[in-house]
Amino acid sequence: MNGFSRLKKLYQLGQSPWYDNIDRRLIESGELKSLVDLGIVGVTSNPTIFEKAVNGSIVYDEKIKRLKVEGKNLQEIYDELTADDVRDAADMLTGVYKETKGIDGYVSIEVLPAYAHDVEKTVAYARHIFSKVARPNIMIKVPGTKESPAAIRALVGEGININVTLLFSVSQYEHIAAAYIEGLTDRSRQGLDLACVASVASVFISRIDTKVDNILDVFIDRAHDLETKQRIGSLKGKVAVANTKFIYQCFKELFADRNFGDLKARGARVQRPLWASTSTKNQAYSDCIYVDDLIGPQTINTMPHATVDAFVDHGHLALTLESDMDGARADILQLQDLGLKLETICEEAQSEGLIAFERSFEAMMDSLKAKIA
Repeated sequence: MNGFSRLKKLYQLGQSPWYDNIDRRLIESGELKSLVDLGIVGVTSNPTIFEKAVNGSIVYDEKIKRLKVEGKNLQEIYDELTADDVRDAADMLTGVYKETKGIDGYVSIEVLPAYAHDVEKTVAYARHIFSKVARPNIMIKVPGTKESPAAIRALVGEGININVTLLFSVSQYEHIAAAYIEGLTDRSRQGLDLACVASVASVFISRIDTKVDNILDVFIDRAHDLETKQRIGSLKGKVAVANTKFIYQCFKELFADRNFGDLKARGARVQRPLWASTSTKNQAYSDCIYVDDLIGPQTINTMPHATVDAFVDHGHLALTLESDMDGARADILQLQDLGLKLETICEEAQSEGLIAFERSFEAMMDSLKAKIA
């Protein structure tokens, strides 16, 4: 690339590359700074990432012991550890935040998984952690459950940056985007600043293909002729990208000037879609498939380390997010013809994601108990 990172070229195409990982070792070793120098302009975290960081090293052990001696309980120790990592990462990204005038340079931290269906607890914890980290360039991650729009509206109305996570379907996305717009409208009616609030909508991608492909494999096994098997097999690895393309079309419509123009004129920012879960789970697919096939303006792709390495090495740079929309439509219709409801699959994926994060949080609490003991 003649010394110019593919990540920076990706940014020139309108997509912001973020890094889906946080760990005290990344911060202290300077590796996170190196990634920022390479072109990373944001960082995301979740309970699974923090659980792996704490369980995977002894770097947190001294701080855990000190906090215990200070009389902190398990929940308070968790808050201290995660807030410190997020605060230090946010400080490393302050330059990006200032250079991009608050478009990028954010670090995300999630509310407790147990609060995913509780609006009051979500709002209270989001306020608590936003105040505790005390940096303008952090986002609080709120799972996009059926209950979440009320929490999103309230938090945006208070001026808290929100990353709505675990979104899978067009309808899930529509509800949270509407809540963001309502929160901005509330602020506008009160004469409050709109430009200081930022939000992204995190759409999970590879998990959809994993679920759909497993179902398709069953259909293929049951098919009696080779032609049917091949027709069904041709759909594998395509549904997640097709679904994401339609979510992007929904974003463009909701935030078009005819709908969002008045708020935009008062300083409001669009809520950019963020492509999450972009590591390739099926080794038969390209290790950059969920980056290469989803490049478009006003979007973000948050990548785990292996995907960053793969894209920097051999990713394809082209605007692909709106290419072959007819093919994407045909893929979704073929799925329906098989009797599969994408909305149901997406709802199941969201529920499974919430369970996975809750288990990671519980594993981290168990690890903290063991380290204290």
